[in-house]
Amino acid sequence: MTRSFIYLDESGDLGWKFDAPYRQGGSSRYLTIAALIVSEQSVNDPARGMRRLYNKFKWPTDKEKKWARMLHDERAAFAEMAKRTAAASEGGIKFMSITAKKENVAAHIRLDPNKLYNFMIKMLLLDEMAKADEVLFFPDDRSIKVKSGNSLGDYLQTELWFSKDTTTVLKTYPCDSSKNLCVQFADMLSGIAQSHYQDRTSEPYRLLAAHFQPRLIFNN
Repeated sequence: MTRSFIYLDESGDLGWKFDAPYRQGGSSRYLTIAALIVSEQSVNDPARGMRRLYNKFKWPTDKEKKWARMLHDERAAFAEMAKRTAAASEGGIKFMSITAKKENVAAHIRLDPNKLYNFMIKMLLLDEMAKADEVLFFPDDRSIKVKSGNSLGDYLQTELWFSKDTTTVLKTYPCDSSKNLCVQFADMLSGIAQSHYQDRTSEPYRLLAAHFQPRLIFNN
């Protein structure tokens, strides 16, 4: 039986205020969702790399390190670590992200931004999930519910069985990113893509480009 582990986090916000600059009263112009996808054979490697970074930079272990608060050298070190970890896994570790240019999202979709969030996750992950017999899915627990009351996990499981016609079993474990180093890894991946689009800060992206090709949607 093939088993896949997927860790997910996002960067940006779900606001729609575009008449002021971002970080000065306005919303982010982009929303990024990123995933760390790991085979069972490589499941311990990303957390091991994160621990090395915590040790190297003497980050407090009782406080989650977020991409938004990382210095230039710390961001570069993460990108180099991620590149080495992916290369050593020989295909057992993948990095994926999807970014929406929010200003081009239609007004009726903006009424329920959680629907957009779940749709983006489907676009990002459904094909990857369908490759495994069992998927253990660890999203950050901030944005799990849609207004209809259906959970993200139920939505994706239904899509896997009916749209993809697979027998994949999806087990969803919403978690606090401060307690999961692999979700923190996904946060940093989302930060790399978000910085590339939102801030045009692309050095970490270039360092990791051989293993990480962010996808941009609503870019019209």
